[in-house]
Amino acid sequence: MTGPGLVQLAGSDRGTLDDAQLAGPVDPAEQIELTLVTRRAANLPRTAAGVPVRLSREELRQAYGSARADQDLVARVLTGLDPAIEVTGADPGSRRMTLAGPAGTLARAFGTELTLATTRGPGRSLVTHRYRSGSLQIPAELEGILIAVLGLDSRPQAVPHFILAAPEAVQISYTPPEVASIYQFPAGADGTGQTIGIIELGGGFAQSDLNTYFSGLGLATPSVTAVGVDGATNVPDQDPQGADAEVLLDIEMVGSVGPGAAQLVYFAPNTDQGFVDAVTTAVQAQPTPAAVSISWGGPESSWTAQSMTALDEAIADGVALGVTVTVAAGDNGSSDGVSDGQPHVDFPASSPHALGCGGTSLQADPTTGAISSETVWNDGATGGATGGGVSAVFALPAWQASAGVPDAPAGGTGRGVPDVAGNADPNTGYQVLVDGQQTVIGGTSAVAPLWAALASCLTQALGTRLGLMQTALYAGIEPATPVAGLRDITVGNNGAYAAGPGWDACSGLGVPIGSALLARLAAAGTSATSVPPQGEPSAAP
Repeated sequence: MTGPGLVQLAGSDRGTLDDAQLAGPVDPAEQIELTLVTRRAANLPRTAAGVPVRLSREELRQAYGSARADQDLVARVLTGLDPAIEVTGADPGSRRMTLAGPAGTLARAFGTELTLATTRGPGRSLVTHRYRSGSLQIPAELEGILIAVLGLDSRPQAVPHFILAAPEAVQISYTPPEVASIYQFPAGADGTGQTIGIIELGGGFAQSDLNTYFSGLGLATPSVTAVGVDGATNVPDQDPQGADAEVLLDIEMVGSVGPGAAQLVYFAPNTDQGFVDAVTTAVQAQPTPAAVSISWGGPESSWTAQSMTALDEAIADGVALGVTVTVAAGDNGSSDGVSDGQPHVDFPASSPHALGCGGTSLQADPTTGAISSETVWNDGATGGATGGGVSAVFALPAWQASAGVPDAPAGGTGRGVPDVAGNADPNTGYQVLVDGQQTVIGGTSAVAPLWAALASCLTQALGTRLGLMQTALYAGIEPATPVAGLRDITVGNNGAYAAGPGWDACSGLGVPIGSALLARLAAAGTSATSVPPQGEPSAAP
């Protein structure tokens, strides 16, 4: 119900959680801070295929951020509701504001009620958090200006997409450089001069683990810098089976495949607010990264529409800057872990601005690089399988329209996931070091940093950032037809979808043939991917 002068905030409806156990009231005096996302001053310019046109960071922030007048109005209206409400930050360039105040006051200001609830978080651990259901309300004069209000509900939003291998089930395992060699990553390119952002929503790393791991591979330890977002920090929990495994898998994968690249590891709370703030901060960092790797996500049905819009637009900003955002497609097959018997895809892998990364099972000789077989990763209901399918939220992009994406489960068309793939089966997994313990890990969590490292190597070799790499990968594609630069995976399934020639909803377009992919991108030229010098205007391609 909306009150006088109030309207519902579009896309803010929160469903109830079936497993939520109410744990008492929220302390109304508890000080909390929200992230508000405001509308763009102008829509991002796009090509005929709907791809954001390349911009400098200054162009993006000045012309396609928020109008300062919009944020001033938001501040004036919301602080006028109660003297306890305070605007603690405003950044028109990234379209974000932070709003602080007592939890009870902020809940009333947005027409909702907050309680405490206990639910299962990543690793099935119990997490107590703020909880709401239903829609938010905003003053009518802010309708269309406020796009998202994040942080009232602090439920865990995402899970990391890694799986620890059972030692007795491991058939073969590889170091990340061995897999890069098998996939023929370009010789002479190691990411030097590039930056890679990594998003983490929990866990941490110790420098001693990095020194030991890279020394064991005969590599210098790369530059790895932890960046705190929304109060989160690099805090290793010393649980080799917990979030530390995700963090160290990502860092060790990137650092051994693209050892010349500097890494910025963004630690944020595992909430929709933390996720949006981390990605926004990462893609708009200076210098602009070649890639940002995301190995966390959740079924589209677990997100509010406002959160998905905010995160998709943050990734789109990255594309406009030339950033390739690689995202794990999930480890629960075509159901994505939803128990309704229907196919689902994982977000943010389903964002049309992200490079969705699926998983395979790779049998190869790490000494010679000879591949004996590579199939879709599917170890069954208890062992995990690659995510993939058709989005119920995002429309079929123009650049994917001729790939042969099937109809969405509810009918009509939608964005197909994944775009590409790589080795992800924990039974053919990666040798990593986590909290001092040697272990083997798989999951599509490994594929996102693998492709992020490849993007940094390609960027170094080409002298230009790649942005939405899919526009080149899907160029000229026809259904059931392999594409140059990628090796087609045609055997296996992830439940509802089977692999076959050309694009499929298990392995996308296939796994990389790095040297051939470099040659294809070089032959395509750089007119659609050129990056203007920072601060100088660009021309639309």
